[in-house]
Amino acid sequence: MTDITAHTPYGTLPAAAPLPPRRPISLPRLHEMRERGEKIAMLTAYDATFAAVADAAGVDCLLVGDSLGMVCQGRPSTVGVSLQDMCYHTESVVRGLRRVQGTVWVIGDLPFGSYQESREQAVRSAAALMQAGAHMVKLEGGGWTVETVRFLVERGIPVCGHLGLTPQTVHALGGYRVQGRNDAQAQQLRRDALALQDAGATMLVLEMVPAALAAEITAQLPRCHTIGIGSGNGTAGQVLVMHDMLGIHLGKTPKFVRNFMEGAASVRDAMAAYVAAVKAGTFPDNAMHAW
Repeated sequence: MTDITAHTPYGTLPAAAPLPPRRPISLPRLHEMRERGEKIAMLTAYDATFAAVADAAGVDCLLVGDSLGMVCQGRPSTVGVSLQDMCYHTESVVRGLRRVQGTVWVIGDLPFGSYQESREQAVRSAAALMQAGAHMVKLEGGGWTVETVRFLVERGIPVCGHLGLTPQTVHALGGYRVQGRNDAQAQQLRRDALALQDAGATMLVLEMVPAALAAEITAQLPRCHTIGIGSGNGTAGQVLVMHDMLGIHLGKTPKFVRNFMEGAASVRDAMAAYVAAVKAGTFPDNAMHAW
């Protein structure tokens, strides 16, 4: 334990876990997990302490999501989050991980307006997030984003895509609705997913996509690891907003969320239970948490 960890005036961060220390998560390790059929457990994080707790609980990936606009800032959507906000929270998360020699893979969200203007703008925004400590950046949508993804990957920036319900364009989608229910939408999601993989994206969040379609897309993407949220248990991994899975939120609990604090003695125990359920394939339950 370092002096700064031992003598902090407001309590200490948890030790890195598990013991013996696991190797840091990297893109090759994520590929290894996929090949042996091990599910990837991801949570959002926005500050140093919760990031360290998640690492200690065995979470594989932390998403510094623009969902912070809703759960931290109280906004009605993610649209008002700035790149400065994202860099601040990414730096906070990474500081917490460094204090405990954390091993998780950190993904930073490119917020609305930070990559839509041009590929060059996307590189500048991605560079800011990576300089803040992110290992990978995430952007939303298919179609025009494919060439942006390719441009970033060619410049050494790992990219995670995001299809299905894309919160930054929720107004254009007509609200928080399941995507891909009709044939035309399903075909477009398949095309977009394959195009993003071909452009070099190595992860892909599928949000509120019917479980059967999400499983089908996952099988078609051997080089791009799908991370589901409200998309069933057939994806390569799962993600939840941390506040949701701890049962602390300002609004209605989404159908795809399970409160892991129920029956848990601590936040770390709840996170460890989430990781165990994802790895075992018991969460999500398609009958309860998917469409």
